[in-house]
Amino acid sequence: MGLRKFKPTTPGQRHKVINDYTEVTVSKPEKSLTKGGSKSGGRNNTGKMTMRYIGGGHKRRYRVIDFKRNKYNIPAKVSSIEYDPNRSARIALLVYADGEKRYILSPEGLTVGQTVISGDQATPEVGNAMYLKDIPLGTIIHNIEMSPGKGGAISRSAGSFAQLNARDGKYAIIKMPSGEIRMILITCLATIGSVSNSENSLVVSGKAGRKRWLGRRPRVRGVVMNPVDHPMGGGEGKSSGGHPRSRTGLPAKGYKTRSKTKASNKFIIDRRKK
Repeated sequence: MGLRKFKPTTPGQRHKVINDYTEVTVSKPEKSLTKGGSKSGGRNNTGKMTMRYIGGGHKRRYRVIDFKRNKYNIPAKVSSIEYDPNRSARIALLVYADGEKRYILSPEGLTVGQTVISGDQATPEVGNAMYLKDIPLGTIIHNIEMSPGKGGAISRSAGSFAQLNARDGKYAIIKMPSGEIRMILITCLATIGSVSNSENSLVVSGKAGRKRWLGRRPRVRGVVMNPVDHPMGGGEGKSSGGHPRSRTGLPAKGYKTRSKTKASNKFIIDRRKK
């Protein structure tokens, strides 16, 4: 796994840095685990645009990922490590002992031919899914459930990981990727290791067109809009825009918007550091 840099043969190649995809072992996905889908273009079910900078992009097929890891105590062999256009991480195709195939998020260090297992018989090895009550303290984990049986929700993007710090009664204390320290029920599942493709943060597109291939349209700054569209818009000539704030008028740069009475506040021990 590494990065490729390019010689400046064209303006778009000059600063371009991409993945070399050496860890990817096959070029075609498992057909039974893919399905089509339509693009929203940022519109909701009534046709109203709710996300402004989404649209276009290359057509993709969705890979059905097993975030729940609910085939307990059945060993599975890693058949291949694959590219997934829908996420920054790589995915791994598992073939279970009973013949079923499933995709999982590929952790860093997982190799073809390796055996993984989930449930209470699993050991703390890369790719195994275990209950938080069974994982040794200090272990690096990812794909963590927020509520038992719901499927992994925390730490799923490329290179991300959390750490199991302690256990207190029916809760495990986890340091999140953001730095927040939070309590999660010990009956939730998590996968051992960190997510693959950690070098994704070093990728440089090189040109605007590559963003468009990903389905991301240009973002318009508030300061160049008219006053009717944004609090920072308008003014004669090139204006600074005044105090930075969002389109709805809320101040940016550290203004706290979280509710004091939010139900999950009691599970957060320490907020993330800036």
